[in-house]
Amino acid sequence: MDVEVRTTADGSSTLYVPALNEHYHSTHGAVQEAQHVYLMAGLEPLLAAASAPVRVLEIGFGTGLNALLTLQRSLVSPVLITYDTLEKYPLPLSVIEQLGVERYILNPELQDLHRQLHTAPWNEDVLLAPHFRLRKIDQELQQTTLPENQYHVIYFDAFAPEKQPDMWTDAVFTQLYEATAPGGCLVSYCAKGSFKRSLLAAGWQVEKIPGPPGKREMTRAWKRG
Repeated sequence: MDVEVRTTADGSSTLYVPALNEHYHSTHGAVQEAQHVYLMAGLEPLLAAASAPVRVLEIGFGTGLNALLTLQRSLVSPVLITYDTLEKYPLPLSVIEQLGVERYILNPELQDLHRQLHTAPWNEDVLLAPHFRLRKIDQELQQTTLPENQYHVIYFDAFAPEKQPDMWTDAVFTQLYEATAPGGCLVSYCAKGSFKRSLLAAGWQVEKIPGPPGKREMTRAWKRG
């Protein structure tokens, strides 16, 4: 899949896919979006209440930005974060290097960790920091057997519903509901009505909350418990 590197409004990079007319992140700010949607709305509430490891599942590893920011958060957390991420079509390292993360990730340690995220072996547990364990899985979600009642936070970062409709079905959100620990949550940049209806059909409690810069709303859903 051909991609082009684009600079977003906060100075961070994203990728544009001409064949889909789709960006990997918000053009209003890739880092701002990831921090707002996945860390602040998803990870932080669970991390604040945690006394045991927090288990994260990411749908769509992509450029590794969500993973990098979560790893960065783990460096100042006393709680272990285990991070499972699914990506059927990993980006080649040559594309990752074109992102130029050194322009907006100024910490050399984090720059090196970003590379380690992408060079880490697939389908193996890798401890990249004292409180961050990574497992990359090169499978489609629908073909993956997820453990039941396991994950505290799900980062749902698939391409938009109109670009990747097979990822936004009732069956997918039922699968993810079953994999989520009671009291856990799913967060997504998407706020479409069809998405919320699929979540409700799967049993989630759904709330709309303020979105990142350039987007009025986003979605957070909770599993009862």
